[in-house]
Amino acid sequence: MRKFFWPLLAAMILCLTACGSAENVTDGGHGIGTAPQGLKIVATIFPEYDWVRNLTDGTDAEVTLLLDNGADLHSFQPTAEDVLKISNCDIFIYVGGESDEWVDDALAEAVNKDMRVINLLDVMGDKAMEEEIKEGMQAEEEEEDEAEFDEHVWLSLKNAKFICNKIEGELSAADPENAEKYALNLENYTKQLDELDNKFTELADKAENKTLIFGDRFPFAYFTKDYGFDYYAAFVGCSAETEASFETITFLANKADELGVKTVYTIDGSDGRIAQAVIDSSKTKSAVTAQLDSMQSVTQKQVDEGETYLSVMEKNYEVLSGTLN
Repeated sequence: MRKFFWPLLAAMILCLTACGSAENVTDGGHGIGTAPQGLKIVATIFPEYDWVRNLTDGTDAEVTLLLDNGADLHSFQPTAEDVLKISNCDIFIYVGGESDEWVDDALAEAVNKDMRVINLLDVMGDKAMEEEIKEGMQAEEEEEDEAEFDEHVWLSLKNAKFICNKIEGELSAADPENAEKYALNLENYTKQLDELDNKFTELADKAENKTLIFGDRFPFAYFTKDYGFDYYAAFVGCSAETEASFETITFLANKADELGVKTVYTIDGSDGRIAQAVIDSSKTKSAVTAQLDSMQSVTQKQVDEGETYLSVMEKNYEVLSGTLN
């Protein structure tokens, strides 16, 4: 099916590009008209998109969020329209993990051969962490012996600052006329990232409990490393599993009892059943659930309503500040 799909998609892109060439088709899903003069930037997921919006503030850049309908990064497959958006852009930003295996095929169809491509895991280099199969965690059988890099680099404010520096460099190289604006925007945005990072540091330093129990997938490895937290969880961050084994639930319940935790965490999109099962299997059965947002399925509607990377991380701060002590 895959071998058939990409040649067909390439033919569709060629047709769409040829048909629209005389009228300058834009890449942002806005139909046919005069193309904008600024950079055309496509970001696969919300954190990248919001970083770029901040760094390009005051310019004519057109920024497109590819996964804009709540689709999960781990199961996303591009449409012909999605690949066309990528094909014509000036800068394309994606995570670069196992979930993005479709990207190489999409880039092979690119019309703009001068496109600048930013792979977040490549940017991270040796700072990228391998997924950890923690004690008690339910691993997917086919992946037990395969080391994979943890894709969720955006959940670290320190990583965000590091990656934004790279993005600003690519923006300035692609659009030297606005280089001063990009640099100033980076300086201002970095201050905001540092301010929230410092708040998390102070919170972690004062926390009575430094171990988090997740009755869910665990995409917060970079985050917990930043602030010295330990954790136990049902699944790794990119797991496709939805049902936890009796052994996993029992292990987490025993850990909750041993550590005296009063909160079992879930992530966005969870129905909370596993977390509740952990609580029900504990001795006291008195813990509560709380949700942390991993920003893996933010919609365009949420963006239009004012959601930002910093606002989501601020909500995570409020959740933790209300549960750690």
